[in-house]
Amino acid sequence: MRLYDNPASPFCRKVRIVLIETGLTDQVEIVPAAGHALDTGRMPLSENPLGKIPVLTRADGPALYDSRVICRYLDALAGGGLYPDSRLWEVLTLEATAEGIMDAAVLMVYEHRCRPEAAQSPAWVEAQWSRITRALDAVEARWTSHLAGKLTIAQIALGAGLGYLDFRHGDRDWRAGRPALAAWESQFATRPAMRETAPGA
Repeated sequence: MRLYDNPASPFCRKVRIVLIETGLTDQVEIVPAAGHALDTGRMPLSENPLGKIPVLTRADGPALYDSRVICRYLDALAGGGLYPDSRLWEVLTLEATAEGIMDAAVLMVYEHRCRPEAAQSPAWVEAQWSRITRALDAVEARWTSHLAGKLTIAQIALGAGLGYLDFRHGDRDWRAGRPALAAWESQFATRPAMRETAPGA
């Protein structure tokens, strides 16, 4: 298998964490990819017509894309147990919340990177940050108990999302007013898979 990957992407990092946690790293070749909507660069367009990464190619079927699809496939392949039947819908909802945080955080970066300064909208950037803060507040208030116990894809996705906030938006201090989430992230970040996949590691 081949994984089209960029180490700065939180979506790609999520997949790489799953590879490590499920013991599948040696079965996947990492292929560097980069680009965005205005410059597709080295994106695997023939494998994913949407021009996004991560993308996982397989010998026994078409390429898979979207981190949620890839992670579910890898977990099924390895029997990793990251999607427990007993609380599947809660795990998937928290994973989707983390994906929304990542999506909004990446859009904030693209607004500055891909649009001329005169065309940039500070109000639009702040609207994305509002999406993030609402999601973080919801996790702090309602989802903290779901972050305990056996490893799930929800924990992995949230760890990748919070790591990206530190990487690209560290000046905004997402930890302020969220002591439970901050304490969880501090502990979760010590996992070997998290340290190994940290941006710049």
